This record gives sequence, structure tokens and C-alpha cells, in this order.
Amino acid sequence: MKRLAAIAALASIATATACGGAGTSDSAGGGVYTTIDGSKQINASAPINPFNPVGSVFSGYNGMALAWPKNDPIDPNQFYPALASSWTVAPDRSAVVIHLQPGARWSDGEPVTSDDVRVSIGLAYTQGGTAFALDPKAAGAAADVQVVDAKTIKVTQGANRSATFLSNLLQTVVVPAHVYGRLLPADFWRTLKTAQTGTGAAADQAKSRITGLAEKVIAFAPAHDVSAGPFVLERVNPGAALLRRNPYFFNGRAIAPDKVKLLNYTGNEQIWNYLISGQLDNAPFTSVPTAVMDRIEHASGNHVVKGYSPVSTAMAFDQARKPYDNVHVRRALAYLIDRSQVTRIASPEGGTPAATISGIHAKAARAWLGSSFDALEPYKVDPAKAAAELRAAGMTWRGGRWAMPDGSPWKVRISVPASFSDWVAAAKSISSQLVDHGIDASVVTAADYTLYLSELAAGKYDIGFWLVGLGPSPYNIFQRLFGQANGWQMFGGRLTHVPPGKDGNWMGGPQYVDAGPDGRVDPGALTAKLNFVSPQEQKRIVGVLAGIANRQVPVIQLWDYVNTQFVNTSRYTAFPPDDDQSLRLSSGVWMQLGMIKKRQS
Repeated sequence: MKRLAAIAALASIATATACGGAGTSDSAGGGVYTTIDGSKQINASAPINPFNPVGSVFSGYNGMALAWPKNDPIDPNQFYPALASSWTVAPDRSAVVIHLQPGARWSDGEPVTSDDVRVSIGLAYTQGGTAFALDPKAAGAAADVQVVDAKTIKVTQGANRSATFLSNLLQTVVVPAHVYGRLLPADFWRTLKTAQTGTGAAADQAKSRITGLAEKVIAFAPAHDVSAGPFVLERVNPGAALLRRNPYFFNGRAIAPDKVKLLNYTGNEQIWNYLISGQLDNAPFTSVPTAVMDRIEHASGNHVVKGYSPVSTAMAFDQARKPYDNVHVRRALAYLIDRSQVTRIASPEGGTPAATISGIHAKAARAWLGSSFDALEPYKVDPAKAAAELRAAGMTWRGGRWAMPDGSPWKVRISVPASFSDWVAAAKSISSQLVDHGIDASVVTAADYTLYLSELAAGKYDIGFWLVGLGPSPYNIFQRLFGQANGWQMFGGRLTHVPPGKDGNWMGGPQYVDAGPDGRVDPGALTAKLNFVSPQEQKRIVGVLAGIANRQVPVIQLWDYVNTQFVNTSRYTAFPPDDDQSLRLSSGVWMQLGMIKKRQS
């Protein structure tokens, strides 16, 4: 999710507008389209390199992938064409043949070819993960990359085939071989083959040689931008990045603006100010309180566009800590929390109260589960049921408060990062509700998100906030509940379960649980199967795992996010409508898809 939270300041509003205001134009016709990059802040000293986490490459503008993912609630393999015009998947998912756009060219006039894709894949191997893992047993790892002709490339999947191989492959970022090719040693592909198919010391040495290139690739700084996207970076300063049109972009007729300006931001508040003053033609998802939303909507030309966002906020338990090792305690808390009230306070414009606990965003859950979704326990506020659950756990009522089974005080401590204002507000609302029901509850904040995640992984919190439902891949969805954070580790194609407190297992759940009519099951093993089985079997497994989440309550889902975006039609029109599948992509991709037109006076 493109989450915009308060982080360290890099520039002020005055600096951010140094390149000129929205609506001005350095050339005739299309004007300057002004927005922000919701995935990262601008770093003026960063190289023009997509492999650098803060690099001056912006997805959909001067950064291009093979294809752009659609926002389908259950199918991760739905994509819009980008540098790939089409692709064909073998019936057994063993290989993908990719056909490149015939007219695609780099901004220096060179054609985009299969060699560019092959070099890009080679560079991706140095970073590791997804389709480009070096371990041949890793699920969905590419085994071979073959240039068929100048515009066709074939990528073969390894023996441990994954249902998300196509999705991971199509999201490959493509860079020009004539600029980046020098980063790969002459014997790179031979070394890669040894790493994938060799044994013993030779394979280990080959893997080390490839991963040893990672820092070199990340640090690489081209002298200037060579882009296959609709724009090329012209200049960047601490306040903004300015990009001009790429005259060689293959679908240039679809691109209305002459230039794009990406303003920097220091946090949500600065984005609100941009919107209130009418500076932005578009802003991606931003957490906005109701009072600020009213001011934004009253600014001339501003409109709100809403769509599906496959993410939910949840309150997660460390089940290795008492009393949260007892499912009755977790269920009791679910019966005491008014999720509607929490959502009204924390995310009134960007969320809807969770309908139940399933581990899945409600829209995707209904698509996966059908009528079975309505059969899940909704956990509506019910103090009587909560009291019964607490008594079943052995908790005692003393002096107007609930206590531990041994009579000692029960202190509920909810940890959140201080920089996430919506999470802080939600945690305070929850603690207040619990206090009203006789539970000593309070909120503890971590100084920043990085510290929060490290302490969460170290098992230092009883209860913390956790994002769940990260679709559309069902494997990714349930990895959040029954993956590494809960003890299930995948090494060399082999799944193991580690005890609480080891290797990042901070959720501390049991390896085997009661799955009702499905008997006693290993939810981590079921989750791993989601990567390989047929769609029909995926649906069955999703039903079992959703039922486990509903009964075992490893987390309490609070709200499902709504992708609330802002557009301004004073300068440009033809933005995507509500619920369009492109809404989670950048304005640069919208332009590539034929949206965003210059308003005619």
C-alpha cells in the first residue's frame, strides 16, 4: 500500500514549489502536470537508478516495467501492457513468452530490445527475491532466460512452480542494456547457471559472486536519464523533480502534459496543504481527517475518487505472551472493540469498518468465500459474550476490573508507531473502550516505524498493529497471518516451523490448530500450498484459512482501507473513475493508458 506517514523533513513547501507552480508550462500546449510520488520521497542526491530504493526513477513516468498490475481482488495475474505488448503462458505454467512493444524506444533513440530485458533480469538476480531467487528450489524462481528475437524473450520457471510467477515476472523493471549492461561481468550467465544447478562449494561461491554485485548495482549512477517511459528526468532538487516528455515514447499521442512535476513532502500535513491550495493535479492515498477533507473538497477543481485497496489494519497478538495464548481472551477483546467507532476516529475517509475477522479485505473475502463469508462470526460488540469468554479463560473480576487467573493485574498495552497518526488514534480509541469495560488498557508509542518493526519482530510487544489482507495473491494474504511472523519459514523449498521468539516469530501461534469441520491442520503448510495448487483448490484452502482466522483470532481486523485519492480538474480531465482497476497505479500509467487530457479553455 502507498502509505504516506509523517517522516523526517527534506524540504519546505516553499522549496518544493521552486520549479514553478502547477498549471505553468515551459513549452506550448500540454502544460505541467503536478503530483507527488506516494511510494517515496525525493532525494536530490540519489542516482537515476530504479534499483536504488531512493533513486530518482519514478514508476510510470521515467520508470517502466514489462506490465502494470490491475487491481483485481483475487487474481494477481491481471495486468495492463507496458513495455510488454502481450505475453503467453504455457498451460503448465512452466514458461512465459513475452512480446515487446514493436515501437518502444529509449529516450536516446535506441530501440527497446530483448537484450534490455535480459540484462534487467540479470540485475534483478543480484537483488534476489520473487522470480529471481538464486535458490533453484525457491517457489517461482526463473530457471532460464532465452532471447528468441529482438522483440521476444522466453523465461522458464523452475521445477517448484508458483501461481504468482507470471505476476512477479511482469513487474520486472526494465533498464537499457547499453547503460546498465557493464554492471554484469562477462561470465555472469555462466555463474548464474552454476548457482542454480551446481552443488557444494562451487554453487555457494557462484551465489556469493552474484549477491556480491548488489551494492554495485544499487550505487550505480548514470550520467543522465535514459528512459523508455513517457517522461525523462530533466532536473531534481530537494523540493521537486521535473520531468519532460520523451519524444520517443511508443504511445506518445496518449500523453497530454509537456512536463510532470513531482513535489516532495514531509508528511501528510504538507500534502493536505498542497491540496487545499490547489497545487496538485492528483494525490494518491493520503490519510485525511474529516475537517481537512472538507477544506480539500472546497478548493476549486478538487474531487475525491475512491477505489478498492486490498489492505486491512489489524490489532495483532503475541500469542506466546499470557494471557494472549488463550483464544478466549483474544475473542473477548474482539467482542469488546467497536470497530465502527475506531474507524470513525482513525480513518473516516480512508477506511470502512471490518465486517468480521478473516485475514482478508471484505471485498476480496466475498469473492473468495461467496456465501460462506456471511457464516463467519462477525464479532459484533457484545459485553456479555466477552465476559463469558474471559471467564472461560480463567480471568477474574475483582474490584471493578478484570484480572489474570492468579488474581494479578491484567494490563493491556497496545504498541503503535508514533508517526502513524491513524494507528495512534485507533489504539487510543480501543484503549478507552477497554477501560470502559473494566480492562486496564493503554497505548505505548515507538519513536518511528523502523524501530517499531524491529521491536515487533523481536517479540517486545504484547499487542501491536499489523497490516493484513495484502492481496490479490491468496498466498501473500495469508502469509501475513501464517508466515514468517508466526513461525513458518521456507528454506530451499522446505517449510519448517520455528518456536516463538526465534527468527522473527513474534506472533507465537501454535503450529497445529482446530479447523472445525476440516479437523486439525497446519495453517502454515496450507498457506504454502496456495502458491502451487489449482484455482479450485486455492478457493477451498482460502475458505479453511479464513475459518481458522475467524475462530483463532490471531488478529482483530479493524478497518479495510479505501483507496481515497484526489484529482483536480481545473487543468486536466479524464481521470479514472471510482473503482477503476488502475487507481493504485501512478498518474504516469494513467497517461499511458489514454487517460488524463488537457482541459480545453
